[in-house]
Amino acid sequence: MKVKFYENNEKRVLGITLKDPALAEDNNMALHVCKNEADIIENRQQLASLLQTELSEFVCANQTHSANFFRVEKSEIGKGATDNTTAVHDTDALYTYEPNVVISSFTADCVPVLFYNEKTNVIGAVHSGWQGTIKEITLKLLQYLQQEENCDLRDLKVMIGPAISQEKFEVDADVQEKFKALGYADEFMYWNEETSKFHINNQLTVKTQCMLAGVPEENISIDRMCTFLDEDGFSHRQDRSTGRHLSFIMRKE
Repeated sequence: MKVKFYENNEKRVLGITLKDPALAEDNNMALHVCKNEADIIENRQQLASLLQTELSEFVCANQTHSANFFRVEKSEIGKGATDNTTAVHDTDALYTYEPNVVISSFTADCVPVLFYNEKTNVIGAVHSGWQGTIKEITLKLLQYLQQEENCDLRDLKVMIGPAISQEKFEVDADVQEKFKALGYADEFMYWNEETSKFHINNQLTVKTQCMLAGVPEENISIDRMCTFLDEDGFSHRQDRSTGRHLSFIMRKE
């Protein structure tokens, strides 16, 4: 199984699954877009084994390009792991203080965000497509953690995972105007005369949201892999029936 690890030590593991022709449906991890659910569950089982845990310790959300986030408690562990109908409803960001729980996010061009704070033990995963970005899901979640849960964002470490690159993220004026309305994304957009399209860097817009919330720039890492151009990537823009990557984070105890 192709997996990219950003950290894998005695304290935590975080990373993302990659497209893998050797596995069913190219290692698709999403039950909401698949040909055979049993194959997807088997792919997830293999990931669980790789992470030295059980699939019953995973938590998955029913992502809807919202700005909704959800705190996972012990009673929610296992939601969406093997049955999409049990996934956390209408949610695009999950976070928890529980140990040994795999928090997940599914993407195929959208921006996955993984974060943790060693001092408070919070970990989380965000799904920020362009709709989630203009709704400022990452910024809103981080502000909530700071204001309501006493999370010092100066101690937060953030990993922004693979997404569609600015070169391949072409949009019309309606989407460009929504990014422009944010007030801080102008430098992450350019106009292409040849195609009459705007190009937007969603990763850097999300990075800016993290910084606006109060995360130091040196605490933010970005995986520049383009899901459209890289053979290891699932790209919805390239193939509407494509599978999904699973970004994961687990605090070990």
